[in-house]
Amino acid sequence: MSTRVLTRGGTWVLRALVVLACLIPLYWIANVSFSHPSALYKTPLDYFPTPPTTDNFKAVFEANQFPGNVGNSLVVAALTTLLTLVLGSPAAYALSRLRVRWRNAIMALFLGIAIFPAIGMVGPLYVAMARLGLINRLPALVIPYTLLTLPLAVWILTQFFATLPDSLEDAALIDGCTPFQAFLRVIIPLSAPGLFTSAILIFIWAWNEFLFALIMTSTPESRTVPVALALFAGLHELPWGTIAAATVVSVLPVLVLVILFQRKIVEGLTSGVEK
Repeated sequence: MSTRVLTRGGTWVLRALVVLACLIPLYWIANVSFSHPSALYKTPLDYFPTPPTTDNFKAVFEANQFPGNVGNSLVVAALTTLLTLVLGSPAAYALSRLRVRWRNAIMALFLGIAIFPAIGMVGPLYVAMARLGLINRLPALVIPYTLLTLPLAVWILTQFFATLPDSLEDAALIDGCTPFQAFLRVIIPLSAPGLFTSAILIFIWAWNEFLFALIMTSTPESRTVPVALALFAGLHELPWGTIAAATVVSVLPVLVLVILFQRKIVEGLTSGVEK
């Protein structure tokens, strides 16, 4: 057996192990969500719910105002994604096209802000949101989320815009477009992969964010999914079935988005590799 065949076989085995490691937690959460509470403490464990039940999902949508929490997360994540792309796209386009002095320093600053620990920003942002009277309101999350995800969007889009040739804008200008019209009508449509990649990453981050959501919201009506999940635990017991069902519900929107736009995401992440 040749070395090439062994290498290829080892690569596929490694890929299979990685996929299996990612799927096992999802499978187990789904299994628990459809199981009766008493079945979770049986020995040996049931690897498939026998019989399956939807009682855990009914409890999720009947208690703790979880449907409203899901709606809050959807609104916050969608608005954060929209605002970040609207503000970040022109900034990234300017950095990629104009001869900006200290461009590398600006990009390094954006990267530094993106990786700055969020715990160091909670206090000042909480004071600012409190003075604006936004605590327990969705803007108290949308504004900080936009500020935190904007550097990431600018970084990704700047690299993507740099792969597009300058002749595209030149042709649009010759046809009578203004620079801004050329940006909207030519560059933005051609940048769909980069925009989709940024949008998915921003949406997932905003959907999963916990620290700011916990600090900025204290009423059940204003909470998002991660905070609601953390507060599902009772005083004397942990409703594992209900928590698993709520986890399944919270994972589905992100999973659907990734499945629908996986090709665009891959195109955006790999853009410029061959340049």
